[in-house]
Amino acid sequence: MVSLNPNISETRPVIRQLDEGTVNRIAAGEVVERPASAVKELVENALDAGARRISIDYADGGKTLIRVQDDGCGMLASDLPLALSRHATSKIDGSDLLDIHTFGFRGEALPSLGAVGKLTIASRAEAAEGVEISVKGGVTSPTRPAALNKGTTVTLRDLFYATPARLKFLRTDRAEAQAITDVIKRLAMAEPFVQFTLRDVSKDGEGRVLFKADGEQGDMFDALHGRLACVMGRDFAQNALPIDALRDGLHLTGYAALPTYSRGSAVAQYLFVNGRPVRDKLLVGALRGAYFDFLSRDRHPAAALFIDCDPTLVDVNVHPAKSEVRFRDPGLARGLIVSALRHALAEAGHRASSTVADATLGAMIPEPTGARIYQMDRQPGRSAAPSFQETAPVWGRIEEPAPLTDVEEIPDYPLGAARAQVHENYIIAQTKTGMVIVDQHAAHERLVYEKLKRQMAENGVARQALLIPEIVELSAQDCARLMAIADALEKFGLGIELFGGNAVAIRETPAILGQVDAKGMVLDILDELEDESSSTLVQARIEAILSRIACHGSIRSGRLMRGEEMNALLREMEATPHSGQCNHGRPTYVELKLSDIERLFGRT
Repeated sequence: MVSLNPNISETRPVIRQLDEGTVNRIAAGEVVERPASAVKELVENALDAGARRISIDYADGGKTLIRVQDDGCGMLASDLPLALSRHATSKIDGSDLLDIHTFGFRGEALPSLGAVGKLTIASRAEAAEGVEISVKGGVTSPTRPAALNKGTTVTLRDLFYATPARLKFLRTDRAEAQAITDVIKRLAMAEPFVQFTLRDVSKDGEGRVLFKADGEQGDMFDALHGRLACVMGRDFAQNALPIDALRDGLHLTGYAALPTYSRGSAVAQYLFVNGRPVRDKLLVGALRGAYFDFLSRDRHPAAALFIDCDPTLVDVNVHPAKSEVRFRDPGLARGLIVSALRHALAEAGHRASSTVADATLGAMIPEPTGARIYQMDRQPGRSAAPSFQETAPVWGRIEEPAPLTDVEEIPDYPLGAARAQVHENYIIAQTKTGMVIVDQHAAHERLVYEKLKRQMAENGVARQALLIPEIVELSAQDCARLMAIADALEKFGLGIELFGGNAVAIRETPAILGQVDAKGMVLDILDELEDESSSTLVQARIEAILSRIACHGSIRSGRLMRGEEMNALLREMEATPHSGQCNHGRPTYVELKLSDIERLFGRT
C-alpha cells in the first residue's frame, strides 16, 4: 500500500538526539534570516557592550563579508570560547526573563553565525591583552593573541557557506544592502548618542560611506531631533511635532509629522519599545488610528515613536528576531499613542508642513524648453508638487474684490490680511514676512467638519432603535471580543447586547447612517479587530458622513467673497485645530516667504 502522505511511514520512527552542529544550524535559521539579521545581532551586541563608536563594513550585500567594529568594553581570553557556546550570555542571569534591559539576552547570535559562516572575533578589554578566536562551520579554533585597541571586531565571511541552500533564498545584493541600511538607521535612531558609520567595501578595501551619523549632544529630546534629521531628513525634522506623554507607567516620546507631511507608503514609520526597534501590529494600528481622520486612505503618516516602561510590563521574548513585543495591557499602549498624537495635532492648530511651500516654489520655476527633465536631474531642494487624488486645476475669472482695510490697521495675524481673490477659489493674503494662498472651499470644509464633530461630541450620537433587533450568531471568541468594546460602540450609537449563548442582539444603530446592514457592520468590526486589535469602523463611517455634509455645506469654489468674509475665514482657520489640511489630507493653504519670492525673481 502506498501512503498518501510521504511523512507517514509504516515502520516505527526512531527518536534520535541531534548533534550540536545540526542544532546550531537549525537555530541559525531562526535567528539569521538574511545578512541584515546578522548585522542587527552584531551591532546590538556592540551597543550592549557600551560602545560609543560603531563601524559596519559589508561586501556583496553582506553575503561575502560583514565586519562590525566597536569601542565597547571588550572581552577577555577566557570569555571568547564561552561567547561561542549556545545560551551563554552576560546580559541576564536567568532568574527573571521579564526583567530585560539589553538588546540581546538569549546567547544564540554568535554560535548561530559561527554555524553557518566563517566567524572571527578579536577583542581587547581594558588593561588586558588582545585575543582572537575563529569558528568555521561550527568548528572552533584555539584563541590566539591579536593586536587591536580596546573594543571588539567581529568579522563574518561567506554567510551560509555551511548551508548553501539558504543562499538561493536571498535577494539581490542591492536589496540585501538596502535591508542592512534600514537596520542600521533604526538602531541609530534608538541610540542617538552613538556614532554609526556604514560602508560598502565590495569593490575596494576603503569602500564608500553609505551612512554616517555622529553622536549627538544635549538632552535626549535635542539629541533625538538631531538624529532624526540625519536619518529621516531635514524636512521631517522641520515638520514633526514633539510627543511626550505619560500614562500608568508607559512613557511615550518621539516625533510625529504633520498630516500634510505624509507618505505614499508606511516606510517612514519607526516604533521602539524600551529602545528596541519593533514592527508591532498593535502599535502600527494605533499610529494609523491617530491619523485616520486627517489622511486619505492612500496616504500614510510619518513618525518615530518611543515607548519606555518597566520591563515587566512588556514581553520581548515572543519572536526569534525580537521584532515583536507583547504588552501586559495592550489597550493602554494603544490608547496612549492615539491620545498623545491627537493632542499634539490639535495643539499644532492651523499649521501646515513647510514642504507644501517648497513644492509650490519648485512648480513655479520654469523648466528649460525642448528638453525632458528626469527626476534625478532636478536640482536639490526642488521637490515635485505632491500628488493627491482630489487635486485638479481650477480655472476662472479674476474679480476685483471689495475695498479692504489698510494693512497697517490690521493686526499681525499668522495667516495675514486678505488682499484679493483669484479664480473665485483662492484667497491671497499678505503677511509681514510674505504671502498666503488659501483654498477657500477646502479650508471652510475643514472648519465646518470640525464644528460638526464638536457638536456630536457634546450632544452625543443620535440613535435609531430597530423595530426587530437583528440577531447575529458568532463564535465564542468573536462574541467575547465584540462585547469587550460594546461600551465604546454604544458611544457612537451602535447598541449591542448578549442574546444567549454566543449570539448578540443589535438593538440600535447610528441614526445618521440611515438604513444599514447591521449584521455586515458587526462582521466588519470583528474583521478589523482581528487585523488591528481595535476598531474605528463605526466612528469612521459617521465622520465620513459628517465630512460629506461639511463638503456640501461649505463655501463652494467659484463663489465671489467680500473682503470681510475672506478675513473672517482666515481668523477662524487660525482658531480651529487641524485647519491646515482639508478632510482628504490636502493642504488648505500655502505660505510663501518674501525671501523665497524674491529668489524666484532673482532679487537675491
